[in-house]
Amino acid sequence: MEQITVLGAGSWGTALAIVLADNGHEVKLWGHRQSLIDEINTTKQNKKYLPGIDLPKNIVATSNLAESLNGVQTVILAVPTKAIREVLNDVKKFADDKLTVVHVSKGIEPDTLLRISEIIEVEMPEHLLKDVVVLSGPSHAEEVSQRHITTVTSSSKTMSAAEYVQDLFINQNFRVYTNPDIIGVEIGGALKNIIALAAGITDGLGYGDNAKAALITRGLAEIARLGSKMGGNPLTFSGLTGIGDLIVTCTSIHSRNWRAGNLLGKGQSLDEVLANMGMVVEGVRTTKAAYQLALKYEVKMPITEALYDVLFNDKSPKEAVDSLMARVKTHEMEDLVNIIEKR
Repeated sequence: MEQITVLGAGSWGTALAIVLADNGHEVKLWGHRQSLIDEINTTKQNKKYLPGIDLPKNIVATSNLAESLNGVQTVILAVPTKAIREVLNDVKKFADDKLTVVHVSKGIEPDTLLRISEIIEVEMPEHLLKDVVVLSGPSHAEEVSQRHITTVTSSSKTMSAAEYVQDLFINQNFRVYTNPDIIGVEIGGALKNIIALAAGITDGLGYGDNAKAALITRGLAEIARLGSKMGGNPLTFSGLTGIGDLIVTCTSIHSRNWRAGNLLGKGQSLDEVLANMGMVVEGVRTTKAAYQLALKYEVKMPITEALYDVLFNDKSPKEAVDSLMARVKTHEMEDLVNIIEKR
């Protein structure tokens, strides 16, 4: 059994701390709000993010980052993507040994267009970084915290590191597979939030299940198109971090990206939606990054482009959906046809 630090005391960080604690590890749960830390230690609950869930006794919360890293060789990075650089800058001040950094956030940094594993490699000096691992898949924190059956994927450039994280987390409720395709795993996990936002919009507009099924299917084509161009394995997008994560995020009320899109579809502005959500909606930043990536790699991503116009160019959701439906006719398997024609 190990001492492991989870950086981020939100819903996902807390849920993963529960999994690790259930497996017998001593877990330090770090957060920056002292009131939340005190509540967790006093009541053994995180009422803001996981109401009604009792936390195991071997989870100890702290707001002291130096203390949380003392004697630890593995950290779980469970903070929003926009906070990752800031947190890592603090981590490297206090870390005294090489760390295996396991990131569980799903996003791409706008403008730099870096995946999260790449940000970690940039920010963490070589003498403090042992391995970078991504843990991703169809997994709502609310269900994980209730020990509902969940399957995820562990991925790293180093297969032994992916297997090490698999061993840390796997139990009868939380099954972990490994996949060496870290690019595909990260791209699938990040871009599904874009499609979930769009799915919420179609539901908010009242367009029904037919429209959502089409959106999910064509959304997967977009994700695979860009991910493959960036070096991901096309087969990864048919797995847990591709279609699996896409289904759960586009169809569940637990999905904050779906909920945000739903409010947009019902007429709220983006500022109103973000204020009402009270939590980070990763799909907003990721839409900007994916739009930039599509331009860089010259990849067609019509759903992403339409959502970008809604979020950043004040296009109405209905107008964006109508523009998607008015696109010129094409072959469903257009990418496959293009490959065959080139050969």
